[in-house]
Amino acid sequence: MSDLYLAVNRLKEKFPDSILEVVTFRGEITAKVTKKDIYEICQFLYSDPELQYHMLTDLCGVDYFPETPRFEIVYLLHSFKLNHRLRLKIRINEGESVSSVESIWKAANWLEREVYDLFGIKFENHPDLRRILLWDGYEGHPLRKDFPVEGPDFDKPYVPEV
Repeated sequence: MSDLYLAVNRLKEKFPDSILEVVTFRGEITAKVTKKDIYEICQFLYSDPELQYHMLTDLCGVDYFPETPRFEIVYLLHSFKLNHRLRLKIRINEGESVSSVESIWKAANWLEREVYDLFGIKFENHPDLRRILLWDGYEGHPLRKDFPVEGPDFDKPYVPEV
């Protein structure tokens, strides 16, 4: 068994119904997985003694408007033990939420807040889910494809909610 595919093979053994597709491109592996099992999959990748994906390098959102499901969340993981990267992707519909992985990787705290701020995707069980780049009261989520190109109406005075 190649070290490159060790994580994918272990995931297929542990979560046979959750791995939807595996793609290898230029030496990097992407596994598309089900949204409902993302927390358990991440926990397994972190805690498995053979894998030890102890670093969440990035977590970001993608908007595929007008497709359904609309959003994709991408997790880029790194194992120092194997010196491998693994990309996980889940698809999510507008208005749905996904489990936070902040309890596994503390770096997810700000990354999930950024996705929430810019796309409006909510993370269940996040300890402090609030805007991180834009101010409270800002209307909309600027990285959504349906966000106005010219931005919101700044001529309208900002009135904070009470």
